[in-house]
Order: sequence, then C-alpha cells, then structure tokens
Amino acid sequence: MKMLEFLFVPTILFLTIVAPIWIGMHYSSSRKSSRSLDQGDREELEDLLAELDKMTERIATLESILDQEHADWRERSGTGETAQRGQRRSPAHD
Repeated sequence: MKMLEFLFVPTILFLTIVAPIWIGMHYSSSRKSSRSLDQGDREELEDLLAELDKMTERIATLESILDQEHADWRERSGTGETAQRGQRRSPAHD
C-alpha cells in the first residue's frame, strides 16, 4: 500500500502536465512533416505542370487554327471569350 501511495502523486503529475505536452508536441511535429512534399510528390507535381504547359500550348494552337478557319466560332460556341482575346464585344451581346 505504501508503494501505491508513493506513485500516486507522480502519476497524477505525469497525466496532467507531461502527457498533454508530450502528445501536443508529437502531433504538431507530425503535422509539420506531413505538410511538406516528398521527392516523389515533387516529381509528380513537376510532371503535371509540364503536361499543363503542353495542354495550354495545344489549346492556343487549336484556337488560332479555329480563328483562321472559322472566325466566328467563339460567338457560335457561346463562350464569350472574345473580350479576353483583345476584341471588344458590342453592347448588344451583353
């Protein structure tokens, strides 16, 4: 019984002070390490960005071909992107 009484106060102190700080520091360091990208994720992100650049170039090429062959394709498609391409839309279209 004497041993149980001896361990009671340190156990309570550990559970109320040390354990919450220890758990909080453990999870905060786990969150920090999980936020950063590892090498595989970075390579995959670089590949996706390269693919995005290729797709952007392809879309620009297709739009320029359509502009040459069918000048009014933007109005017919209803996208309304003529203002973005530097052409002003007439107020009747708004």
